[in-house]
Amino acid sequence: MDGNAGPVKTRWLRKGSIAASLFWLTAGWLVIALVATGFLLTDLYSRALDTTLSQTLDFHVEGLAGILLDAGDPQAPDIALADPRFDRPRSGWYWIIRDGNGALVNLSTSVVGIDLPQLETVADAQGRRTGILSDAFGTQLRVVERVVWLGEDEYRIVVAGNLTEILGLVGDFRGQAFIVLGAVGAMLAIMSAIVARIALRPIGRLSQAIESVREGESPSVAGAYPTEIAPLAEEVNELLRSNAEIIERARNQVGNLAHGLKTPIAVLRNEAAARKGVLADIVQTESDKMSTMVSTYLERARLAARTSVVGKKADATMIMLRLTRVMRKIHPEVTIAFQRPDASLLWFRGDEADLEEMTGNLLDNACKWSKGQVGVRLSNERTEKGNLLLIRIDDNGPGLSEEDAKKVLRRGVRLDEKTPGTGLGLDIVKELVDVYGGSLDLKRSALGGLLVELRLPTARLGGLNRPGAG
Repeated sequence: MDGNAGPVKTRWLRKGSIAASLFWLTAGWLVIALVATGFLLTDLYSRALDTTLSQTLDFHVEGLAGILLDAGDPQAPDIALADPRFDRPRSGWYWIIRDGNGALVNLSTSVVGIDLPQLETVADAQGRRTGILSDAFGTQLRVVERVVWLGEDEYRIVVAGNLTEILGLVGDFRGQAFIVLGAVGAMLAIMSAIVARIALRPIGRLSQAIESVREGESPSVAGAYPTEIAPLAEEVNELLRSNAEIIERARNQVGNLAHGLKTPIAVLRNEAAARKGVLADIVQTESDKMSTMVSTYLERARLAARTSVVGKKADATMIMLRLTRVMRKIHPEVTIAFQRPDASLLWFRGDEADLEEMTGNLLDNACKWSKGQVGVRLSNERTEKGNLLLIRIDDNGPGLSEEDAKKVLRRGVRLDEKTPGTGLGLDIVKELVDVYGGSLDLKRSALGGLLVELRLPTARLGGLNRPGAG
């Protein structure tokens, strides 16, 4: 596996990821919905408890009214309620009976020593009043008051219940509800993340399939996909097929053009060579220029068509091993030291012939200009844009100044006319480097001559066993 495997696993967490967007959107709505649910449940629970308290107080008021009417005397000692909370001091559960003037007539044991304020609310049609008061200890009370007549005498029965207890129960319920809802929300968030990953897994497979095509591991997008994204996979395959057909037609047209132009130019050159004179010399010179230009631009078209093909890769180690063997035979006087890379060297993402043409030109130039020593090294280079294949070729020749290094990359420029060649070799290399989005740098070598650094895009490892350096 290469260094790209790790990011693939966490791709769904990246900014802009569909899965991440779905997760955060779902999590946000879950938080809002669960918080609203918590407050709604708390409110419903509070209302239920308050209603129960009011009904209990009404029941006690009715009970006291019945006892008072049966006794006929508001000060009778048998007037009492069976609920033990009315016998416990400071319990928040009280009852009192007042006469028409507001004077205290009878009371529960729990209210001894406590002065309960009177309600200021308006009575309903039955003479019943309700409200919320506080006792001397700060306890909030729900109070119900009813008027009872004994003959012509008016009495008011007041029963109070502990509202602070209800508020405490509501607070406890709220805390427990939010704990439970929080746990439910966490489980739902985890479930939404799992669902998002499972639902979007086909998109991840499609992305990997397209990457495999780009890396040269597959000629087309393979696999079965859901109905929603199956048309996308089909369109990508159709685009690849159409691109291959266009490139093939371009290659054929380039070949036809080459054959169509070479013959007339060759005729002109032969006719000019068979005659003497100024016109013949002019025709010969111009036909040579035409031949050079045709070869150059046909080569450009061929390179552009070939490097447009998606899904090719090449083993740089194998290519450099093959080239060093060839150059040792062509230049037996030169010692070529090839430093074999380790197994982690990434492959070149492109056509094998293009890499061979670039490195072959550079290595041949190094052998021509060296004083008997050439070094070749391959390595990976990490940059902000990703991994690159770095090829270094240096020699112990005269080298180049900074100004000459810029000049030598121009088309047809040769610094030494005595050395055989057209001057197009480095320019062809530069052309290919630009097509692949790489870089070519000329520097001073540690051997004393020229150091050429060629940086090219990489593909994933091909997993082939490489032979020894030989």
